[in-house]
Amino acid sequence: MLMDLELKKAFTELEAEVIDTQQKVKLEDIQTEHVTRTKKHAHVTDKEIMTLVDKTNMYEGVGKMKQKLAEKIKELEQKKSYLECSMKEGEDSIWDMLMA
Repeated sequence: MLMDLELKKAFTELEAEVIDTQQKVKLEDIQTEHVTRTKKHAHVTDKEIMTLVDKTNMYEGVGKMKQKLAEKIKELEQKKSYLECSMKEGEDSIWDMLMA
């Protein structure tokens, strides 16, 4: 009886952890989409700037912004990959508990 309660508690904790990780993965997807859109916008802005006459006054930060956005996308993708691995491990643990 005590073993059943401990098993149920462990299962519930693992299930909650997997659900939490799934939500974090979705959040990473949303953030990656947002940063990707911002990067595309910066690219279009950069193309427009290139068509201007050299004597036109403007900000020089667009190129730097594109680089920072590319780095942010890479960082978000790495975090998402880690979260997906964690989620897979949690799901595997749940299956192991169910099969035992």
